[in-house]
Amino acid sequence: MDSLDDETLVVRVTQANRAAFGVLTARHGARYRALAFRFVHDMALAEDLVQEAFVKLWTHASLFDASKSKFTTWFHRIVVNRCLDEKRKRRILPLPEGFDVVDSAPAVDDTLEVNSVQNRLKAVLGNLPERQRTAVVLNYFDGMSNQEAADVMDLNIKAYESLLVRARTNMRKKMMTERADLMSAFA
Repeated sequence: MDSLDDETLVVRVTQANRAAFGVLTARHGARYRALAFRFVHDMALAEDLVQEAFVKLWTHASLFDASKSKFTTWFHRIVVNRCLDEKRKRRILPLPEGFDVVDSAPAVDDTLEVNSVQNRLKAVLGNLPERQRTAVVLNYFDGMSNQEAADVMDLNIKAYESLLVRARTNMRKKMMTERADLMSAFA
């Protein structure tokens, strides 16, 4: 079974073949947990969301059409949709009155330049509109081609590339604004 391609394995999953399903989960589980974690920032929740996506694969494998997309593109879309649904239903609860707030001063390790840049990028990425953030994550963090990412987001290639350009422009502007603010603080 390990030598079969993903699309053939999905066909076998439609026939309730547990071995084929096991190969798909073993082959792609870690990748999609990492994807879900980047969306929800909680490993336990990311694992739950990916497990739900695999359950959907088991129950709806017949919906996959190999003539329209690769398995990884199709399944990526399922995981992204589960993550976005989860983020929409989450509510941030206020801290109870009198709760001791954790000191937000940066740790010594966070002052290193590499960590600082990564933290700024994460913050800028986190402030992008959801569709722009998704486009950046699919392209730069998941290494998808523009066409694959466009398929995952259910967009035509031109619309996806336009969305990605807007995302990069917004990120660049925010990073330049932060840099200017930092430079003026030391002037």
